[in-house]
Amino acid sequence: MKILFAAGGTGGHINPALAVAGEIRDRYPDAEILFVGTKDKMEAKLVPAAGFDFTTIKISGFQRQLTPENIIRNIKTVWYLLTCGRRVKKIIKNFCPDVVVGFGGYVSGPVVRMAAKMGIPTAIHEQNAYPGITNKTLAKLVDSVMLTAGEAEKYLSPKNPPIVTGLPVRGEMLRADRDISRAELGVKDNQKLVLSMGGSLGAATINNAMLDIIADNCDDENLYFLHATGQYGLWFGDKLKEKGTDHENKSNIEIREYINDMHRCMSAADIVICRAGASSLSEIQALGKASILIPSPNVAENHQYHNAMALVNKGAALILEEKEFTKEKMQSLFLSLAADDEKRHSVEAAAKAMSTVDAKEKIADNVISLIK
Repeated sequence: MKILFAAGGTGGHINPALAVAGEIRDRYPDAEILFVGTKDKMEAKLVPAAGFDFTTIKISGFQRQLTPENIIRNIKTVWYLLTCGRRVKKIIKNFCPDVVVGFGGYVSGPVVRMAAKMGIPTAIHEQNAYPGITNKTLAKLVDSVMLTAGEAEKYLSPKNPPIVTGLPVRGEMLRADRDISRAELGVKDNQKLVLSMGGSLGAATINNAMLDIIADNCDDENLYFLHATGQYGLWFGDKLKEKGTDHENKSNIEIREYINDMHRCMSAADIVICRAGASSLSEIQALGKASILIPSPNVAENHQYHNAMALVNKGAALILEEKEFTKEKMQSLFLSLAADDEKRHSVEAAAKAMSTVDAKEKIADNVISLIK
């Protein structure tokens, strides 16, 4: 059995592919698995670290903001698209895969398209509720389309009915024990843990929102705040002190740059405030957490808004868009969860009901079924 995976660019594309590849390797230790990506993105480190063979093509994505620098980048992207076909065909011919699977991003495009052209069984997985351009195009060509959220189907024109599989969630996240995690973090039984973050770089809107939320509510000993500022939010602690909150001397406030034990923090949380990336939402659903989602407006096709609304429409999350953001609206949403246990539990239950904890198994089953 030989399986070729095309995934790259961001962890949101790579990690689900690695989870599925790992599931297949566990079932079939003799299976040959090869990843195709780029040499200068995350996949170049993550894939070999996971123990899978890795090869590269030269490809890049289009820049939507048309600055002089980005116009030059887009010209290069067109050139890469026109010239990478020979390299892709050589990779496929040399490896002779039984099936080729794309997990989104610009790497998937030329690889899956070439495999389909060569008559090799193909599949794609779409992480977001609003599909990206690459998967919209590929859906018309591939044998199987797999979706994280059923809402994505209405934006696609697949030749076969799509399959809703969910998105793989890390095993350590599913195995985390809430009580143990809270004890390790030092959260008391009577405290509600408020977990907030905006990604590794940080999100200015979320940082500013949490400045007010923490400053206004830090004297409530029934609340425990754990906030990750991100790389560009290192000013957060000083600003908090300017608002009269000395977080370093408050036992119910913890400020970090980055959260590297997300399984512990997420499992311990009562309220989560974050962006609406597909992976984060799958974790929120899997663990049944009440959340306030502030989708990033700076992503392709505004897909985080659509991701968030897939939960909001089912009562599984609250949303506050950046364009409608005010301190008062944020405070109101926060208190609606922090002060109303019944509402919070209702949101938790709705989120849990949306979870698919066997996503990697479903995706692996489907991929294997395509092998002739």
